Amino acid sequence: MTLKQLWRAIWHPPVDGPRATIFIRLMAGGVFLWEGLMKFVYPNLGVGRFMKLGFPFPAYTAGFVAWVEILGGLCFMVGWLTRPAAIAFIIEMIVAMLSTKIGIYLGNSPLGQPPAMPKAGLGAVLHEIRSDYAQIMSSIYLLLAGPGPDSLDAKLSTSTPERP
Repeated sequence: MTLKQLWRAIWHPPVDGPRATIFIRLMAGGVFLWEGLMKFVYPNLGVGRFMKLGFPFPAYTAGFVAWVEILGGLCFMVGWLTRPAAIAFIIEMIVAMLSTKIGIYLGNSPLGQPPAMPKAGLGAVLHEIRSDYAQIMSSIYLLLAGPGPDSLDAKLSTSTPERP
């Protein structure tokens, strides 16, 4: 695939997928939207969390991530710019999982231990990663399948491009 084909595939996703794709978009988009909003409303979920995790410039980083989640969540929900939003969310979820779950596995998370058993190790990670896993898998699905026919991307599409 050439760079031109890749660029076209990102900005012109297939829109001929199942109509039920709207439910994946609404679920994942809704979760990203409200998680972004909560980063502003509850400092312990935004700047406080980013400080504990050791992110540089935590106020700016948390604000940036919150806006990506809010805008990207809205994009998912209406099915507009679905692939760019999915790429951003896949990167975000990889960073989130690496920055939070390794400490849980080792039992030394700067965010503290999980509220219920198991407190550390693989079992704790598997329990605590469930939402992250659902969000990254939903984003991967939307990246590969596109937003479906009931989307703004479909309405704005002049033709159905080839699948990459």
